[in-house]
Amino acid sequence: MNEVILLLQGIPETIATLALSLAFAGISLRWLPIAIGGSIISIIGSTIKLLPFTLGLHTVAMLLMCVFFISKTTRTSPAKSFIVTISSVIILIFLENVFYLIFSSMTTVNLETANTDSLLWFLIGLPQAIIVFILSIVVSKIKKPVLNGWKI
Repeated sequence: MNEVILLLQGIPETIATLALSLAFAGISLRWLPIAIGGSIISIIGSTIKLLPFTLGLHTVAMLLMCVFFISKTTRTSPAKSFIVTISSVIILIFLENVFYLIFSSMTTVNLETANTDSLLWFLIGLPQAIIVFILSIVVSKIKKPVLNGWKI
C-alpha cells in the first residue's frame, strides 16, 4: 500500500509543475496532454525512486523527462524547455520547504516521522501542488499564449 501511495504522491505535483512550465513557455494549457504526460513522467520517476540508485537520480530523470515532453509536444526549443522546467521546479521546491516548515511548526510531528507515513506525507504535499496549479492558471492568463504552440 505504501508503494501505491508513493507512486500516486508525485502525480499532482508533476502535472502542476508541467503545467506551470508550459505557462511560463507561453503555451496554452491543454489539460488532457498535460495530465497524461505528467502522470507518465511521475510514475516513471517514482519507479526510479524505488530502485536502488543514487538519491536524487529520479529528480534529474523527471526534470529531463519534462524538458523532453515540452520540447517534443510543443514548439518550444529544448533550451527554453529546460529553463521553464527548472524555474517551475525551483518554485515547487520553495513551496515544499515553506509548507513543511509551516506543518512542523503547527504540529508536534517532525518531518522524519511524517516521511515514514506515506499517507501523511502525501497530504502534506498536496497544498503546494494545488498552489502550483493555481500559479499555472494565473501565469497562463497573464502571459499571452503562442499561437499554434502545441504540435499535438
